[in-house]
Amino acid sequence: MALIRQRRQLNLRLPLPEPSDCRPCFSVPLPPTTAVTNNSSFGAISASDLEKLQVLGHGNSGTVYKVNHKRTSTTYALKLVHGNSNDPTVRRQLFREMGILRRTDSPHVVRCHAIFEKPSGDIGILMEYMDSGTLETLLKAQGTFSEPNLAHVARQVLNGLNYLHTNKIIHRDIKPANVLVNSNMEVKIADFGVSKILCRTSDACNSYVGTCAYMSPERFDPDTYGGNYSGYAGDIWSVGLTLMELYIGHFPLLPPGQKPDWATLMCAICFGEPPCLPEGVSEEFRSFMECCLQKESEKRWTAAQLLTHPFVSKDPSMSVS
Repeated sequence: MALIRQRRQLNLRLPLPEPSDCRPCFSVPLPPTTAVTNNSSFGAISASDLEKLQVLGHGNSGTVYKVNHKRTSTTYALKLVHGNSNDPTVRRQLFREMGILRRTDSPHVVRCHAIFEKPSGDIGILMEYMDSGTLETLLKAQGTFSEPNLAHVARQVLNGLNYLHTNKIIHRDIKPANVLVNSNMEVKIADFGVSKILCRTSDACNSYVGTCAYMSPERFDPDTYGGNYSGYAGDIWSVGLTLMELYIGHFPLLPPGQKPDWATLMCAICFGEPPCLPEGVSEEFRSFMECCLQKESEKRWTAAQLLTHPFVSKDPSMSVS
């Protein structure tokens, strides 16, 4: 194995800390006190324009609020990172996320409307509000997804990934909790704190950041499974695990309810067989999942190729964005 670590108890969804030697390949300065906005129809948005309605969630880097724009009555999601946070990893991830959100413009990636700094030193990222939460919360609330619903979700996530990969951005943390959903089942990729822009074709991206349960085999052992690993194929593996979890209702590499330690999880990913769908699914769905969950990264289909697979392409409304 290319990686040897001390065994420890591991939460299935616990993100790994970013190594100190992992640096983004671009520099994002601290946002100015006036808003930087991508939506000129509303003009500049400042913190004083916003009214907090409720807390949507908490994370290592701050709190996400549902907010209302006082003048336009538009609802947004505000990610607020507190100015008293001196954790260099948190700040680095925040600047990386801001830099990527400023660069992206896709209907399948969460939209950033403004970035600003409050007088207290808090930094705010104002994003579109998705009223049904995440795929993770939807799974808990409504139960497992049918094949047609999964094809609908897969199509949108792959369109988002195809856009990101075309623009040399790898996400590195695709999982149900990082895909947002609207009540009309509009799906968008979010949370770019550990993502990376590949500035050179020779860039590799096999650092251990993200949520280890959804990491691909080559993230643990690039010598065995990596080939010409650049990071894009790792996102595809994560998509496959995410879709299978939505279908069977639990994390697919382990029995329901099992709480793995590091060694158990790493062995399941690297030494175990790829997860299999139960009997009774369509051949198209089974084939699609096999294209996502090849253990050798070079054998996995790309996002663009998966968008041509019959499982998602049979819908006449499908389009690559």
